Amino acid sequence: MFENKSQPLATRKVFINRLIKMAVIAFLATIVCLFIGIFGYHYIAHLVWIDAIHNASMILSGMGPVANIDNISGKLFSSAYALFSGVAFITNISIFLSPVIHRFLHKIHLEKHEQQS
Repeated sequence: MFENKSQPLATRKVFINRLIKMAVIAFLATIVCLFIGIFGYHYIAHLVWIDAIHNASMILSGMGPVANIDNISGKLFSSAYALFSGVAFITNISIFLSPVIHRFLHKIHLEKHEQQS
């Protein structure tokens, strides 16, 4: 997907296009994760739609739950969704930052290779 260590550094235009592409992928992944939470809170925890959206958004962003859940299945879903959301958040940040990290490491490698020559 990205250039390897034997290839020159990608142009700024290519880098910006990669960054936009990864931002779109991370955004879509976040939307999918949000809908999982919304439907789970609505159908499993029996929250009304607006409370399901609010709770799923707060959990996914790392702020914490806001709704009081009374049933056992809802509490189990809420626990699983909280764990899932933590991993999803870290994954989405990694997806978004992958072009930046790759470019930084590639540039360091090229500079190191030039100094050895």
